[in-house]
Amino acid sequence: MKKIVIFGATGMTGLCAVEAALKKGLEVRAFVRDPSRLPDDIKDKVDVFQGDFLEPDSVMNAIEGTDGVVIAIGTRGSLDPTSDMSEGTKNIVEGMRAKNVKNVSACISAFLFYEMDKVPPRFVEVTKDHKRMFIELKESGLNWIAVFSPHISDDPSRDIIVEVNPEKSPGRCISKYDLGKFLVDSLTQEEYYKAVIGLCNVPQQ
Repeated sequence: MKKIVIFGATGMTGLCAVEAALKKGLEVRAFVRDPSRLPDDIKDKVDVFQGDFLEPDSVMNAIEGTDGVVIAIGTRGSLDPTSDMSEGTKNIVEGMRAKNVKNVSACISAFLFYEMDKVPPRFVEVTKDHKRMFIELKESGLNWIAVFSPHISDDPSRDIIVEVNPEKSPGRCISKYDLGKFLVDSLTQEEYYKAVIGLCNVPQQ
């Protein structure tokens, strides 16, 4: 694994994934809609690719020449009905198949551990799209890692709990730094391939 592409590289989690990948010595292609959202100290260290994940050609060109993919796309806080995340994931999966790239990690909501009628009403529409996103991954035939993330916090990095294919989330909160790092590290950890990952920080005493 030498070069990865990170979709959603200017988001809260995506930016942390970029930083974690650079620390690890990986080459990073940052897929962004708006390059001005990338911090100046990162712009010079990454291959900035301006595109839209809803455009299949743009996605395919971004995947060309990489060894792994991180999907950290979101709705920028909007809770309106959407199919953008699942459409984007579908385009990424198809691009990976076309370019013969196998390993992909994705940040998805821990609300997928719940029955839909237990999801707080305001999150239902976004959760439905996360579910469609997960189905795209599950049916992809790729080495997918679906991280069902609980609340993402700005807290500093600390110890994490990782569970493979759990029935429910192991905790309520994950630091954006630890989530970003896990999305990168898991790409080369075969024990996480084709699995749902429950992830959280160890609760503070």
